[in-house]
This record gives sequence, structure tokens and C-alpha cells, in this order.
Amino acid sequence: MNGKPSNDNNNDKKPQKKNRFNFYWIYGLILLGFLALQFLNFDNTEQISQKKFEQEMLLDDEVDFVEVVNDRYVEVYLTNEALDMEEHKDVSDSKFGGGKNPGPHYTFQIGDPGKFEEDIEELQNDQGKDKAEYISVKYSTRTDWTGQILSWVIPIAILVIIWLFIMRRVTGGMGGAGNQIFNVGKSKASLYDKNTRVNVTFDDVAGLEEAKEEVMEVVDFLKNPKKYTALGGKIPKGVILVGPPGTGKTLIAKAMAGEAQVPFFSISGSDFVEMFVGVGASRVRDLFKQAREKAPCIIFIDEIDAIGRARGKQLIQGNDERENTLNQLLVEMDGFSSEKGVIIVAATNRPDVLDSALMRPGRFDRQIGIDKPDLNAREQIFGVHLKPLKLAAEISAKRLAEQTPGFVGADIANICNEAALIAARRNKTQIEMIDFQDAIDRSIGGLEKKNKLISPDEKKIIAYHEAGHAIAGWYLEHADPLLKVTIVPRGVAALGYAQYLPKEQYLMDTDQFADRMCKTLAGRAAEEIVFGKISTGAQNDLDVITKMAYSMVTVYGMNKEIGNVSFYGMQQGEYTFTKPYSDETAYRIDKEVKQIIEEQYKRAKDLLTEKYEKLELLAQKLLEKEVIFKHDLEDLIGPRPFEEEDKEPMVTEEMKENSSTPQPEEDKASADDKANQNGASSSDNTDSSEEEATQQHPEV
Repeated sequence: MNGKPSNDNNNDKKPQKKNRFNFYWIYGLILLGFLALQFLNFDNTEQISQKKFEQEMLLDDEVDFVEVVNDRYVEVYLTNEALDMEEHKDVSDSKFGGGKNPGPHYTFQIGDPGKFEEDIEELQNDQGKDKAEYISVKYSTRTDWTGQILSWVIPIAILVIIWLFIMRRVTGGMGGAGNQIFNVGKSKASLYDKNTRVNVTFDDVAGLEEAKEEVMEVVDFLKNPKKYTALGGKIPKGVILVGPPGTGKTLIAKAMAGEAQVPFFSISGSDFVEMFVGVGASRVRDLFKQAREKAPCIIFIDEIDAIGRARGKQLIQGNDERENTLNQLLVEMDGFSSEKGVIIVAATNRPDVLDSALMRPGRFDRQIGIDKPDLNAREQIFGVHLKPLKLAAEISAKRLAEQTPGFVGADIANICNEAALIAARRNKTQIEMIDFQDAIDRSIGGLEKKNKLISPDEKKIIAYHEAGHAIAGWYLEHADPLLKVTIVPRGVAALGYAQYLPKEQYLMDTDQFADRMCKTLAGRAAEEIVFGKISTGAQNDLDVITKMAYSMVTVYGMNKEIGNVSFYGMQQGEYTFTKPYSDETAYRIDKEVKQIIEEQYKRAKDLLTEKYEKLELLAQKLLEKEVIFKHDLEDLIGPRPFEEEDKEPMVTEEMKENSSTPQPEEDKASADDKANQNGASSSDNTDSSEEEATQQHPEV
């Protein structure tokens, strides 16, 4: 193997397109031949009427003899003298050359053969002819073999065509027209080689520095194999990329192929599975056969968990076909030498379900984790996606990154594209910050419900609910800094929400959990304090804090009564259908969770009772303006009492104007849409506050 990234089988000559012969042409020609035999007149016979035969040809003595065929029609044979006449020149010569047409020359249909013979005898008798001079009448019976054959062939041909069509659809239309059925076991992998070059490089991959360093070694091996083989080293046979959807696993694989400049086979895990038995294993064999022929190369299997699930763990019955496919994959990965330069790259977001034999050293040697990007990584990703856009001077990748915690690369790409579409819809020549805000809100919270009718009483409840969240978050030390609070309906069920800027942190302590639970419960607490009753609007809040409380008790060991135990791992595996703890422990867990929630709810009520004037002030302001930003809250109730390493809020002059003055409906749609910074409500197993960037409170 040379140190150059070349492919011996795919080098200098550009492959020529070969015109493959289509066998359907043969079938068509045969069918046309049968039809021609049936319907075309090769004997140069002309159709006439019986009247013309009797009154012209018979009376003029032009007829030599006639032949009655199958008692249905008569064939007329003319004399040699008649064939020389001008009026019969069309039937006198043979179509195939070689002299005169021997006949028959004319033909006509009859009804009763006996009456026909009587009629011509009577006509000849009237002419004064003797019986010895009468033209002879012959009788014959013929079998139409062509018609009988076609009566069998045509229905069978129709059935065969229908069958071929069905098989073509079943097999996915692989291969040439004549090979549809027999190519079902062929690999469906897409090949990107010298003629279809992958143009993605590592320059197009941002925010994944650690992953790029890992795969760069693989790329370097494909480019300079002698550097490693000279020392006796072997490159890993397989690399598996693990991470949430949209983090760039497929992009990393494409960049590997683009950097190494080698053939790149791309296939999905589900492409191996077909309705026919044994197809999956056959496609695996064919894929690796092609890869060996194109070595050095990269095989990329996306969503490998479709065929790589652990064997023998199905409770009802196993999938033999999928397991056979996996077995063949295991064999193929062990069956070729690493010196061949065939490297397998796989991607999945479910590494926990993969078979242990697949993950062992010698098959997938390396497991590269690709997590959601942090602040710096998001800034780099924004830098890549902002390059082709026409931006206003105010746009900053850093500021956008600060406002999008928890976003993955696919989300960021979508936001940049959506911002461009929004700016174009508004007939702008540049994309402004407000367009990005609207794009973020639209991708997370959905469309703004401009025409949604809400009664004044409901609107008042929503205002106090959201004001409770905002006030509690303002005076709780470990709560995230507030960015925006609104009572504008958005999405399917969200009638209002408070939006926060979470800190970039990966660990949480009990105080942080407590403050966040208190802040989340403050909406319902405000309703009870002000109205003396509660509404259904806290459904999402209750879901969030319930998960948080159970996580504290059963996952993170943050409860003295239950102790330092965690049931998280036990609930994910073989104990899925049974509790990994006793009924007594379950009772204690439920009791402790309820106590934690009640403590934080009482704490929220006490806090809002103490700050009631400010709660009232903020709620009235919300009813007046519908949208309040952080700077408006500072003007109303003063600065936040805790020192914050606060990120610069993305508030432009346009946003300030929109938030401090009554807005026309068109402009308000733009300003209010800047609501939802990313971050879902807290989940039960999160270690990062990034996932709590936005609290939505549907009033159902």
C-alpha cells in the first residue's frame, strides 16, 4: 500500500457509461411478430363483396376456381389472362417478388356454403355454359394456429408483466430492468468516490474539536499508512460515533471521507433488513466485498442500532432475520485484515442497546462521544452557518450562542435558515437580530397565536401566574437570570411563559434544586395568594418539579431518609418491568417526594406574600404591555439583589422601543416572538441547567 490516498481500481480513467441491453426489447419483438402473423396480410389478398364476384368476375370468365374455407369465406383464384388485366394489377404480383401471385387473389365472406354453390351454378347456367365448363368449387378446413397460440400467450404475458412489476416494487427497483428480482441481495449502499467526491472537510465541522482529534488519526492512516505500519501499529477497524440527534455524527463521517479522499460507502442500518429471509446477511456480504475491491475506503453505517441490538433479550420472541444480519456483520468485521484499509464508521444515539460483541475491541475499537455543544462550540457552529448569510452589523455569533443553550448543530443550522426566511418575508436586505430572535422562538415555541381569543379573567390569571415565576426567580439566588416574561399565547397550549438565561454548568447541588423547584411552583402559589383558588395552568410546572423531586430521591441520592442510593441504572435494564426496590421503599420515596414539593410550595407562597406589592406591580404591567424584558423588570422593582455573572442580554434598541411603547399588531408579532430561548423544562436525569432555559406554562 502506498502512502498516497489513491484507489487502484478507480484511478485515471473515468468510468464510461455502458449501454446495457434491455431484454424487454426481445419480448416486445416476439409479441409484435405474433401480432403481425395474425393481423397482417402477407399473401396480397384483397377483400371484395360477393356481388362483385358474381356480377363481374364470374360473368367475365376471370375466375379459375374458388375455395370455400371453413364454410365461412371464399378464396378466389383468377386465371392467368385475368391477372394480366389492368384492373387486377394490385393482386397480380407477389409481395415477396418472384413473379405472379399464385393466389388466392380475392376473398369474401359467405353465409350458407350450399346456397353459394347453387347460386354460382345458376349464374353459369344462365350464361349458357355446360356443366363441364363450370368453375370448380373446392372445400377446405384450416386451423388458425397463430390465433390459438396468441390466445394462450397474451394472458400469460400479461401475468408475467404484472409479476415482474410487483417484484420490481418489492425489491426497491435495484439494478437493471432485467435483473430486478435477482438483485435483492445486493448492497444498497451509496458510493461516493473520485467521480462523486465528498466535498465536506473538517473546516465545515465546528464545535467538535475532541471528536475531530479522534477521527483525524483514522484519516491520517488512510493518507499515510506507512507511518503506522512501519512501527508495527494497526489502525482501529471500527469507530462508532455516539451522541444525541443533530450533534453532527453523520457530518463527522462525511468529513472523514472528504479529508481522506477515499471511496465512501454510506448506508443506513434499516437498509439491510428486507421482507425476504437472508437478504440482510447477503447485503452485508456484498457491501464488504465491494469495500475490499475499493480499499482503502470508509464504510459508514448510520443508525446501526437498527441491526446491532443486543441478541437474546426479547421477552416474547427474537428477530431471527435481524440477528442473522448482525451475525454476518460481526463475522465480516473480523474477517478482513486491517491492512486492507477498510474502516467502518457507525453512528447511533442508542449505544445502550447495542450488542456487546459488536462493541468489543477488534470490531468497534473506539467509541467517540459527541455531546451537545457548550457555549464556545455553539459560537463556532454559528460562525460556520452565518458565513453565507447577509448580516447586519449588530449580529454576533457569541451573543447568539449565549442565547441558545442546549441547541445542537442541526438546531443552529435551522435557526440561521429560518432567520433568513423571516428577513426575506419582511423584504429586508440584511438579516437583523430581531429576525434571529423570531427564528429561535418559532423553532422552540411554535407560531404566535395572534388571533387566539382569551377572556379577561383568564388573561388576568395568566398574568399573575407568570409574574409569580418572574418575582420568585428574581429573588432566589440560584435561579437563572430572567430574560423575558410574556403572556402572549404561542404554540399549541402555552398561554404564557417566563424565559431565563441559564448558566453553563454541569453539576447541581441541593440548594440549586430547591431554588428551581420553588421558582417553578411560584406560578401556582401566586394564583392561590391572589385569587384564593388554583387553575389547570400549572400542569407543565407540576410535571417538571415532580421529575426533579424523584430524581433527587431515586437518582442523585439527595435525601437523608432514602440515603445515598440510585436506582437509575437498575430501571434501565433487566428490571424495566419490575421495581428495583420494595413496596416499603416505594412508600418512603413517595412520602419524601411529597414532602420536598410541599416545602418548596410553602417557601414560594411565603416569598410571594412578602413581595406581594411587586407581584401586583409586575402583573399589572404584564396586562398592559403583554411582554416585559429584563430591563423593564429592573425599572419596576429594582436590580436583582444577587451578584450575577450575567451574560449580556440580547436586547436591541428596536426591542426596547417595542417593549416600552404600545405596539401595532404587525410589529408586536415580531417583538413578542423573541420569547423562547432554548432549553426544555427540567428533566429527571439532567446534570445541566441548560435544559431549563425556558419554562412554558400551558393554561389548559
